[in-house]
Amino acid sequence: MVNYKCFNCEKEVKSEYTRKKIRCPYCGSKILYKTRSINTNLKAV
Repeated sequence: MVNYKCFNCEKEVKSEYTRKKIRCPYCGSKILYKTRSINTNLKAV
């Protein structure tokens, strides 16, 4: 199960809701992104 987060209000949106329409149920924003489970650290060379 993939969880999405709203770019505008930062609330978590379940994947079941995104099957019907691509909008945040809390604020109505159309921009959602997948949350990452693993943090990556990069070193500048």
